[in-house]
Amino acid sequence: MTTQPRIEHHPDLAEMRSRFERVTSTPSAQIVEALALMTGLYIAASPWIAGFSGLSSLAINNLIAGLAYCLCMSGLGSAYERTHAMAWTAVGLAAWTIVAPFVISGDVSTTRTVWSNVLAGGIALCLALAMAGMAGRDRTT
Repeated sequence: MTTQPRIEHHPDLAEMRSRFERVTSTPSAQIVEALALMTGLYIAASPWIAGFSGLSSLAINNLIAGLAYCLCMSGLGSAYERTHAMAWTAVGLAAWTIVAPFVISGDVSTTRTVWSNVLAGGIALCLALAMAGMAGRDRTT
């Protein structure tokens, strides 16, 4: 009876992990992660910063979406090889942040609410796509 080698020792897996480590240790990846965390915190706090008066369901949505976005993007810089799929979840959360004022409140008469969500969601979407795209990027320095 022969013993099969464990998957953790497969050469392709080791090469992929080293590539992810090279990519996420770059200053640009660390900047993207830091900006993403700040954006997620803004989305979570935006009901109180932009003043979503009378829109409590949208305020709760932004709090949950912002914190979830922070959680998705927080582990990417340190453990990208295990968490890169969460970047795609962050893309979905960012897209939801853009459309949430139209879906949840239905009343888009509050311009600052719409602008706050669309701008923060757009920035979050770009940052999440940048982080998700780092999987295919290889930097050999």
